[in-house]
Formats: sequence, structure tokens, C-alpha cells
Amino acid sequence: MQCLKPEPELTTTNVVTINVGGENFQTTKQTLTQAGPNSLLSQLAETTSDRFVDRDPVYFSLLLSLLRTGALPSKVKDFDLRDLIEESRYYGLESLLTNSLTNPSQLDAFALQKSSILPLNGRDSPSAVATTPFGSLHVSHGSKITSFDWSLTRKSTILTQFPAVDSLLAISPDTAAAGATDFSGLQILDLQNGSVKQTLNWENATRSGSTVQAIGSSGQFLFTSFESSRRNSNSIMVYDLNTLNPVTEIGHNEIFGADIDSAIPATKLRWVSRYGLVMASGSHSGLSGVSGNIRFWDIRSGNVVFELKEKIDCFSDICVSDNLNAVFKVGVNSGEVFFTDFRSLSSVNDNSNPWICLGDKRKVINGKKEGFGCKIENHGNQVFCSKGGDIELWSEVVMGSAKTSNGSEDQSTKRDFKKNMMGRVKDMGGSRITNLAFGGNKMFVTRKDQQVIEIWQGLARGF
Repeated sequence: MQCLKPEPELTTTNVVTINVGGENFQTTKQTLTQAGPNSLLSQLAETTSDRFVDRDPVYFSLLLSLLRTGALPSKVKDFDLRDLIEESRYYGLESLLTNSLTNPSQLDAFALQKSSILPLNGRDSPSAVATTPFGSLHVSHGSKITSFDWSLTRKSTILTQFPAVDSLLAISPDTAAAGATDFSGLQILDLQNGSVKQTLNWENATRSGSTVQAIGSSGQFLFTSFESSRRNSNSIMVYDLNTLNPVTEIGHNEIFGADIDSAIPATKLRWVSRYGLVMASGSHSGLSGVSGNIRFWDIRSGNVVFELKEKIDCFSDICVSDNLNAVFKVGVNSGEVFFTDFRSLSSVNDNSNPWICLGDKRKVINGKKEGFGCKIENHGNQVFCSKGGDIELWSEVVMGSAKTSNGSEDQSTKRDFKKNMMGRVKDMGGSRITNLAFGGNKMFVTRKDQQVIEIWQGLARGF
């Protein structure tokens, strides 16, 4: 029989009393060391002299609760967030506070509703939105980029060299990669002082300028889709994210004659971490309609592992979900949401249609493009699709497994998804949505001809 060890007794040497602004607080050394080795509170835990801190005791009590439980008490909503942030910085607790208030795992997709708006300076509407995992936000509008810190309480704007910024990627809270479809070069920007830290160019065969069509990243690499200014060649460059040195080049196309497939540059780049592949998608509108391609590249070999050629109801937008192991698109003609299981891509050929419609399977009438301008993004186990001014939320319904003739599970037939409309009635409608992005526990939405960013979040405890 195993003997259980008794809980250690709370000795007087383990109890620490701190006087904050004339009010005494008792806690333990273990609680204070949760603040980190370089914090003021860890230092107070080890000192034997008087522990007096000349700060507001009310805010200290909130931060002490954070150390004890890992969460802020519900009464925190009655306090000013900016004051709480300043107090957390004094004690060296801002990272813990950030994690408590903006942890991405706290985003409840089914509880999201429009909670506030962030105004932008000037008359230009947002063209691109970039976020960091814990909620820092960068928004391009015209030639400017406006940045908000993780709490969305501090705002700064810089003026770039671009006539308009079309692609934007957050490298860190203070650094971003930016590019334009009519201005040569990918610029790495210091958002603190508005300076260009470095400009990356693609040396194409005609030695003309190289405009940026899309930017993406993984934890290690920066991906950039370039097109020559003469629009007769395109490529995807891979850079080391830390040094910005070029690593390799993939998807290099020199365009000859009417080779439409080669003429389409990648306009969306996403890293698929589950498989270590880069998704590159692009489309072209011609007399015969919209066509496009979706390629999944192995950057180590420089080869295409999977490819989907889009000719019937080509995508208006596309996303890949690691959690759901699937690719999703919104059809430009039908406006419907489709998906294909990632595990089925190895069997796709030019004559097969891997897409499964999740919507009403409407027929296209008079060639009207119902899905034009629709956006689709994923977060966690959910997929979000904008339809005009509304947002659809798609989530998987767990079904029983079907079997193939050899007894294995049929991955293509056992999956089902349910559609939900997001937000309250007053949140629905409005101008067409132009961007959907996620950072921390929030969703950010921009709309056509509106100089604001909408903040969507759930009714969680705290702010």
C-alpha cells in the first residue's frame, strides 16, 4: 500500500508580509516567485529588510490574485485597464497580465460579438490587417500603418514609402513586413520610429522591379510572392525570419505566350505546420471566367506536393486549418463554402473534384459572382466566412466513421459541418467586410469605405 506524503506545513519563514501604500498583504514566497526571477516581487520574497512598496494597494490586490490563481478576479472590470497595465509594469508582471487577458485559447467563437471600434486617422479605409498571437494589431490604410499594443489602448501611426500598402505581416509587436502591388520591394519596417530596416527584392530575369503579391511566415521562415513589374515572371522567395537572408526560391515562373497557369502569381501564402508545407494560391479572371490554382510546396525539395486546379467555381478566398486537417474555400460564382479533407489530396487529379459543398449547392444564375469579395479564415476548430456584411461560423459536427471496401475509415464521407450566424442582430449587416483577422482572444473586422476596425470578443471575465 502506497503511503501519501503529507502536505508541507506553512511555516512562518514561508509567509511574506508586504506593505503596499500603507496596507499589509500576506502571501507566500512561492506565490511571489510566480512573477519571475527578475521581478520586484521575487526580490521582495528573498529580502529580510522591510518590505514596503509605495504603490496603490487596490491594484496590487488584483495582481496578487493573478499570481495566486493565474486569473484576475471578476471585479477587475470596474478598474481602468491602462492603470492596471502601468502597475503590472512596475512589478514586472505585464507578460502574466497579457497572457491572462489575451490568451488565444480564451477566444470563444460562439460568444463573439462586436464590442468596440478603433478609429483610424485620415480618409483611407483599411487595406490589410496583421496581428500577433497575443493581440497586437497593425492596420494599413493608404500609405500609413497604424499599430495598437496588445491592450489596444496605445496607438501609433507611421507614414510609409508606398502609395498604398496591399500586404502586411506582423513579425513582432514592433516590426512588420509590408509590400504593394505597384511599388517594388518588400520592406521590413520599424514601427516604433517609422524607418525601413531592410528592403528585400527578387532579382528576376528581366531585371525589372519586383512587386509584392503576398506575404506569409512560419516560426522559422518568411515567404514572399513576387511578380516582375513587367508581369512576365513571378516567384516565391523564402527568407530566414531572423536574419532575413534568402534561403531558397520556389515556384519560379517565366511566362511565355498564353500560359495562364504560369501567369498567375500567388496572392495568398499560408504555412501548414502539420505537414511542413507552404500553401500558395492565386487566381485569374478572363473571358472564360475565373480560374486559379492552389499548390502546396515542400520548401526543402522545392517541389509541389499537392495541387488543386480551379476552373469550376474557383475560390474567391481560401484557408487551411491545421486543427481540422482540411482546406476550405468560398466559391467566387456560388458564394458557397466548400471543404476538402487534407488527407484526400494525394488522390486528386485533373479530372477529379475534391470539394464538398457545405452550403445550399445553389446553381449559378446568369453568371453572377455571388462570392466576389467574400473572405474566409479559420481559428482553432472553427471557420469564419464573410458574406457581404455578415459573418458565417462553420463548426464540425462529430459523426460516426464510414468504412471503405478494405475496412479502413473513409475520411471523405464521415465529416459534417454546421453553419451559425455570428453576433447579435444589431451586429449583422452593414458594409461589405474586407478583412477578417484574429489576435489574442479577439477577432478584428474591417469594412469597405469605413475608417475603423471592429473588435469582436466574447463576454469573458475581466475587460
